[in-house]
Parts: sequence; structure tokens; C-alpha cells
Amino acid sequence: MVNSEPPGATVTTTNGHFCPSTPCAIKMPRKSEFTAEIKKPGYKPASVAVTHKTASAGAAGVAGNVLVGGVIGLGVDMMTGASQDLVPNPVSVKLEPED
Repeated sequence: MVNSEPPGATVTTTNGHFCPSTPCAIKMPRKSEFTAEIKKPGYKPASVAVTHKTASAGAAGVAGNVLVGGVIGLGVDMMTGASQDLVPNPVSVKLEPED
């Protein structure tokens, strides 16, 4: 999710996704890492780095998969990103007016 103040900014990401107007949602794999560029005419552009981390519930799920599915369950979680969350999420930016 991307929010901007003021709303109505465009969002482009370094991995090729685009949103024409904030607020908006961009569907990304949970193990993504990218930079979001937020732009609106009359305002300075802003960039936000988005990465991933192990989700609070993900750590418990990974532990459960190791117990039940062993190494295979752990491998599936790591490959699919099921144990990950994107951060920050939502991305919230206050755009500064151009001078």
C-alpha cells in the first residue's frame, strides 16, 4: 500500500511496477526488495526503500513447518516468501512543495 500527502501522486518501482495515483495498492511478492519513487507535479520527488523481514506470525509458522515438514517445509516457506512481510507497509510519504 502506498499513501502520499497530498494524494494523487504517481508511484514507480525499481522492479517495474506502476501506480497512477495514490493512495494505491501494488501487489508484490513478500520477499521483494525495491525502491518506490513517488512523484507529483509541484512537489519534490520522494524515494522509499522497501525490503522484507520475517513476519511475527511467520517465525511461528516456519517453526511449525520444520516440526511437521522438516527441511522440505522450511524450504517451501523460504522459496515462496510465506514467512516474510514487506517493510514499510504501508509506505506513507509527505511530499514537500518545490521551491
